[in-house]
Amino acid sequence: MEESLLQKITAFKEEVHKAVVGYDEIIEGLLIALISGGHVLIEGVPGIAKTLLAKSFAQALSLRFSRVQFTPDLVPSDITGTSIFDSKTGRFSFKEGPVFTNVLLADEINRAPPKVQSALLECMQEKRVTVDGNPHPLPEPFFVIATENPIEMEGVYPLPEAQVDRFMFKLIMKYPSRDEEKIMLSKYVSRDIPVVSPILSSEDLMRIKELVGMVTMVPKVFDYILDIVDATRKDERVMLGASPRASLQMALASKARAMIKGRNYVSPSDVKAIVPHVLRHRIMLKPEAELEGVKVDNLVLELLDKTPIPKLV
Repeated sequence: MEESLLQKITAFKEEVHKAVVGYDEIIEGLLIALISGGHVLIEGVPGIAKTLLAKSFAQALSLRFSRVQFTPDLVPSDITGTSIFDSKTGRFSFKEGPVFTNVLLADEINRAPPKVQSALLECMQEKRVTVDGNPHPLPEPFFVIATENPIEMEGVYPLPEAQVDRFMFKLIMKYPSRDEEKIMLSKYVSRDIPVVSPILSSEDLMRIKELVGMVTMVPKVFDYILDIVDATRKDERVMLGASPRASLQMALASKARAMIKGRNYVSPSDVKAIVPHVLRHRIMLKPEAELEGVKVDNLVLELLDKTPIPKLV
């Protein structure tokens, strides 16, 4: 792997940390999803820097950033754009919405009605917006970071399984540790607000994606992925197991992780590291399992422990 590019990736993470203290795994997960062509759903309580993290992430990547606060009265054209009649020319012209950006923060996505969620789904899947029958391609790259609050139950529209499955990762942002929160306080109370500078350019991102494409994956690793996914479908506590899309995204994300770790091959450790992010939002438990207190994250870790790890040598 190119040493200079790996050094830039390290510098990129350090740059994001100027504004956001901790959350190493979240920052790495966002980068892996971006270079794999996926999108991310982040779950976390209010006030833990989800918006700051997304904005700092985009700034350090030299990418355009937009934020949309999802609310019950939002309509699809509020995010995609709309056609406006120009009285001077006598024609309709398309006015772009906030979705025409590189990094879109869909804040509290589960507060918007299903019609708005579906409009975002087309953007995520097709990388385009269709208005009045006319397609409008979105900028490249186009990366959605959606957030949801785990404790809000009223006035929300839960994402349907089909849409949740479109997200490559679901990342859980927890409270920072005491030491991390102390560092954050010392930074922001003193008003020494850090400025995040661009570290990785669009050319760097293109090169990173090229290198990810060169990362090899041997049949044993393919089988390891399939064994894990198959285990979710056969477990008696599971009503809906992981889809074939989960297998594919697990493979793509594993290749990306191997690249940013400086390897040109995927090891089982890459797969094991990203499995919880890929599976936690794709598994639906049976009601009786939920009543018994079974948690999806614990189930995934249990299945991982039971799945034999292949030896590559």
